[in-house]
Amino acid sequence: MEGIRKAVDELNAGILTDDLLQLDQVYDETIYINSAIDLVQQNIWVGGTLAAQVLLLFLRSGPATLIISIAIPVSIIGAFVAMAAMGRSINVISLAGIAFAVGMVVDAAIVVLENIFRHRQAGLSARDAAYKGASQVWGAVLVSALTTVMVFAPVLIMQLEAGQLFRDIAVAISVAVVLSLIVAVTVIPALSNRLLTKIPVHKKVGLLHHVDVLAAKFTNFIVTFTRMVAHDRVKAFLVVMVLLIGGGAATWSMAPQKEYLPTGNRNLVFGFILPPPGYNLETTTKTAQEIEDAVRHLWVSETGPESLPGEPPKIQDFFFVARPTSTIVGARAVDSSRIAELIPVLREPVFKEPGTFGFIRQPSLFGRGIGGGRNIELNISGPDLEQVLAIALKATSMIGEVLPRDEGHQLRPRPGLELGAPEVRILPDPVRLADNGITVREFSQTVDAFNDGLRVAEITVDGQRIDLTLAGPDRKVTQTQGIANLPVVTRSGVILPVSSLADVIVTSGPTEIRHIERERTVTLQISPSKNIPLETAIQLVEDHVVKPLLADGLPEGVRIRLAGTADKLSETWDAMTFNLLLAVAIVYLVMAVLFESFLYPFIILLSVPLATAGGMLGLRAVNLFTIQSLDMLTMLGFIILIGIVVNNAILIVHQTLYHRRHDDMSLEDAIVAATQNRIRPIFMSTLTSVFGMLPLVVFPGAGSELYRGLGSVVIGGLALSAILTLFIIPPLLTLFGGLKDYGPLKVLKLKKTSTKAAT
Repeated sequence: MEGIRKAVDELNAGILTDDLLQLDQVYDETIYINSAIDLVQQNIWVGGTLAAQVLLLFLRSGPATLIISIAIPVSIIGAFVAMAAMGRSINVISLAGIAFAVGMVVDAAIVVLENIFRHRQAGLSARDAAYKGASQVWGAVLVSALTTVMVFAPVLIMQLEAGQLFRDIAVAISVAVVLSLIVAVTVIPALSNRLLTKIPVHKKVGLLHHVDVLAAKFTNFIVTFTRMVAHDRVKAFLVVMVLLIGGGAATWSMAPQKEYLPTGNRNLVFGFILPPPGYNLETTTKTAQEIEDAVRHLWVSETGPESLPGEPPKIQDFFFVARPTSTIVGARAVDSSRIAELIPVLREPVFKEPGTFGFIRQPSLFGRGIGGGRNIELNISGPDLEQVLAIALKATSMIGEVLPRDEGHQLRPRPGLELGAPEVRILPDPVRLADNGITVREFSQTVDAFNDGLRVAEITVDGQRIDLTLAGPDRKVTQTQGIANLPVVTRSGVILPVSSLADVIVTSGPTEIRHIERERTVTLQISPSKNIPLETAIQLVEDHVVKPLLADGLPEGVRIRLAGTADKLSETWDAMTFNLLLAVAIVYLVMAVLFESFLYPFIILLSVPLATAGGMLGLRAVNLFTIQSLDMLTMLGFIILIGIVVNNAILIVHQTLYHRRHDDMSLEDAIVAATQNRIRPIFMSTLTSVFGMLPLVVFPGAGSELYRGLGSVVIGGLALSAILTLFIIPPLLTLFGGLKDYGPLKVLKLKKTSTKAAT
């Protein structure tokens, strides 16, 4: 685009000026792209700053905050390098993945440094605290990082259209998290040994003192609750059942209807209009003039760029293009953020003409062609075009009742619902042809010679191969009725008119015949209003159009099926559901290998339903301020949640096992001690992740509509799971922590130990 702009400037300064012409570029896609990338970069800076402030609030130590914050630039820069090496591009989606990673890359560093910090506060030297603190938690950090990365494995091999978008986010987050793990177990202990020479003393004054008091009360409450459930299995069981049932019920009740992909917010409104058949140039010109007059008061060239209060945005560019069978209309706004407000402004004068079909909308960022994006295609196919058109007309009427135009729904038939093109049909009479000794082929070739010309042979003239064509005199027929008088020579030399050998019918026919799988097809392309989810619209068409038509009975050979985005939504949703289950299985197996147990990973995974409830709650909160559906990018947020919400549960389980194996604690005491020690790192890592991602959800702008839903799901799931994990993991450990785990990994380990002892 930079090269195009430069070429336009050169043309305007040179040859075009000499000819009194000027070339204007009326649309530039890179304006939206650059604006979206700038917004994500801003979110990265703001998110990183907020994450650092959260660390400072918890640690009250500049050196400690600096140590952890180093993980952010190292991981992010490394992610850019890795993406370049893998051939990935820098785009809105991949940058959003980097922005999400800002809050996540400090998780491992927080866990390591917080444990070092705790040992330092307990009186250990900087060297001993760095070694012991890192060695105690490196296993938990490794498991947490691997679960976050491995959860993207199904996404990386996804072959659908949506998989390309998911792959950019998956690569960005995975690389950043792996680098953050390396930083956490190498750089963080080394810097801690150098910089944590002094431990700050918290002054009990001001606002921070009140924060500390509130945090202490919450910690005491959690410890008291943990001690209660750790010593009472009945209460532990009741707590687990209430949380699991409540989390599942909340997820089910708050789940919104599904969408395919977000449309984006390109600064372009585009309409494809199908006027009534038979409109001539004069009528089309009159229609164009009426549309122009209806929106002229919004043209920048007429009334300036500033909009009055309550007035739609001013139109920077407006175009109207008439074609023989269809019309194109469109506009671009001065204020790109308000472009959608021009849709009803253009729709009213366009569809005021009776019998007009079509749609006016913002083209989707991910749609292909003029009609790509958010649409439902109802394909009606069959061998007889007139039967297909009759069913299409009936379906159109039913669609108008269930998805009325005055509510923002739009319909475009392809190619059309009427045989509106004038057509002359010549139907040869076999008896009359036989009586005069003329074959059907000879008759048709004679008519062709007077119509388009008949190719006789291919000859060479001056070294070039050209067609030798037999044609009748120019302008032999000047009126439709003259076709019946075209001369046909019989074998006996008698000249007869066409009307003596065939029936000549003046009728109407289609301007276009659309075929799908070699069958004549009429496609009803439905563009639902943004006020209802795509899944709801599909269900309405299925229940109130398709099923009634099938119940009434269709002519023989006529078929009806839904296609377009409806097909893609169903296919992608099935793939995402499978990937979600596969991600759970992968995370479980990874934890099983690293914990050498099949029991403890099961305990950890039971925290996932609580996160899904939080994700639905976050999505519901965003919908209080804007319209955010459960599209496939948003659905990716739940897969990401599986990999990161288990981190908090891993910390508690890992620390419990550490106390039991190294400190010889009882199960009850180990659970209480682990919960008490891990409250601070859990909330530190959760809040840094939440505040690091928060700008992606809060700040509006170009591209924010693509990842806003994903961010709300991850933030909501993280926030709720951070609290509820403290309530569900201790009772689960109480119920199952004392059981012997005789899974295959443990059996294998026992066999190896026994063999070694025997030797």
